Amino acid sequence: MTNFAIFDFDGTITSNNTWTPFLKFAVRPSGMMVGRLLLLPVIVGYRLGVFAASRCRQIASYVAFRGEDAAALRQLGIEYATAVLPKTVRPSALDRIEWHTSRGDDVVVVSASLDVYLAPWCEGRNLPYICTTLEERAGRLTGRCVDGDCSGAEKARRIQKRFNLRQYDLVYAYGDTPDDREMLELAHKKYYRWHEVSSWDEVKEYDDPPASER
Repeated sequence: MTNFAIFDFDGTITSNNTWTPFLKFAVRPSGMMVGRLLLLPVIVGYRLGVFAASRCRQIASYVAFRGEDAAALRQLGIEYATAVLPKTVRPSALDRIEWHTSRGDDVVVVSASLDVYLAPWCEGRNLPYICTTLEERAGRLTGRCVDGDCSGAEKARRIQKRFNLRQYDLVYAYGDTPDDREMLELAHKKYYRWHEVSSWDEVKEYDDPPASER
């Protein structure tokens, strides 16, 4: 029997959001000050429900990274993956990943997290990954994301593009926000905030604010 396991990252493998802290880690203080001013309307719009989280992340990426040296940011991503991420990764999530790999299951991490830090974290553990990728041209970042933000229906689209799910006996999926709904619906066994659910209708029982939004 060959099975497949899909893991969200922020709030599922980790106990906290990692995207926003990376901005604070990677962007110069002067850039953070300017960025806060430019992004204030976006932040207010998000809290009012005008902007989706995926749209806010793309705007923030453009403001924070446009014109930045790609190699330098990737080095910061490696440092972040090495020094910061271990403090927020759930040991129980690593145990679950190990449980799958020890059974011979194929495992993939699928996340809106940025490739500059998620890639080194996953590669250090020999885990395939699908994530939001910053666009690079001539050694500089454009501020845009290749194919947009990897969340919601985009997660499911990229999974199905890369993997033939019909070849697996069982598909497991682990997520923690409504952005994971389409991904969870691909699976035979769905886990929402580490509780197994049979359908999306059951997630309301566990619908306290996720770790990634606290």
